[in-house]
Amino acid sequence: MLGGRRDGPLMREKGHTGSGSRIAIAIVIGILLGCVFAVLYPYGLFVSDSINQNRRIDRHSDLQKSLPSCESSDKIDALKLESQSLSNTNLELQKQVRDLSGKIRLAEQLKDHAEKQVLVLGNKPHKAGPMGTVKALRTNPNVSPDESVNPRLANILKKFAVQNEIIVALANSNVKSMLEIWFNSIKKVGITNYLVVALDDEIVDFCKSNEVPFYQRDPEDAIDSIAKTGGNHAVSGTKFRILREFLQLGYSVLLSDVDIVYLQNPFDYLHRDSDIESMTDGHDNMTAYGYDDVFDEPSMGWARYAHTMRIWVFNSGFFYIRPTLASIELLDRVAGRLSREPNSWDQAVFNEELFYPSYPGYEGLHAAKRTLDFYLFMNSKVLFKTVRNDSKLRKLKPVIVHVNYHPDKLPRMKAVVQFYVNGEQDALDPFPEGSD
Repeated sequence: MLGGRRDGPLMREKGHTGSGSRIAIAIVIGILLGCVFAVLYPYGLFVSDSINQNRRIDRHSDLQKSLPSCESSDKIDALKLESQSLSNTNLELQKQVRDLSGKIRLAEQLKDHAEKQVLVLGNKPHKAGPMGTVKALRTNPNVSPDESVNPRLANILKKFAVQNEIIVALANSNVKSMLEIWFNSIKKVGITNYLVVALDDEIVDFCKSNEVPFYQRDPEDAIDSIAKTGGNHAVSGTKFRILREFLQLGYSVLLSDVDIVYLQNPFDYLHRDSDIESMTDGHDNMTAYGYDDVFDEPSMGWARYAHTMRIWVFNSGFFYIRPTLASIELLDRVAGRLSREPNSWDQAVFNEELFYPSYPGYEGLHAAKRTLDFYLFMNSKVLFKTVRNDSKLRKLKPVIVHVNYHPDKLPRMKAVVQFYVNGEQDALDPFPEGSD
């Protein structure tokens, strides 16, 4: 008999089991979804957007507050570095401009001298031009360099000289304190072409410790005994022998005593049109550059007045000397006389040989000479007697100051540095015009 399908007990059991499984699975899925939403929406699924937005803004605001201080600090550091870099670049460019200007000026001077030498020394005689146009040769031609004279010194000069020019000072341990002020002032100005001729081992060590270029001569009994123990004048007398080798090697020398403070580069103020350019012991236009000194002798009646020419001496502690035959002859003459006349003062002999004309029994030196500007190349008489007492002259910045008129050299050198370098306007006031 046909009839409807009936489920038995077993089928009903299986149905209940499947339904329970589906419920368990739904519960597990629900729990998992809850965990996911809890992670993704910790503040609730239906929290307003404005609250979330405010929280995001607060977090962004906190971040901004922490950033400006860091950013501004970094920007300031970067600007400082950029400023320092630009400053260094500017200083380097200024130095290059000064160097190039100096080279151009020197080249023009040498070109002018060379043209005049060719004109005067050429093989063909020349006719004189119109009145006022004729110019004689102002200086002698340079000697041909001879490195065999002193190969060691030649190598040193190649390293430190600039355009075949160099400042040279002689020093022993007796002048070490002044030497320190001397080379520190040179370094301050930025001069690189200078050299200390060390006359004893103590000065050698002193130069090494201060990174100062130096040259120590080979032993020579005739000079060493004076050089190591002598005072200022004794040491000064030896320089004429020592300088000869520099000139033979083809170098122009700016000879400098150590009682000098450098305030500008002297090579920028030289003319290079003479064998010798020297600072003067004169203190005004008349004494520095010469004047007509009238001698009165009443007993001569109508001819009682005799005109004489006077000029105050060149200072042998600061002069520029070119490598010419006339210059070398001057050194030989002075050195020869000092060896024959041990009681002579080197500056007096230097000037006599330079200025005396030829006369019966004596042939004068044929050397061209120039007096340097006494306000730029200033002696201490000019400074302490005139300049410091004049409001306008006090503003003038000299190239060098030579403390040659006063025995209290060291304190006056320090005062010069304080006045011109450090700007202490009363630094010169405690000192008298003369010396005690």
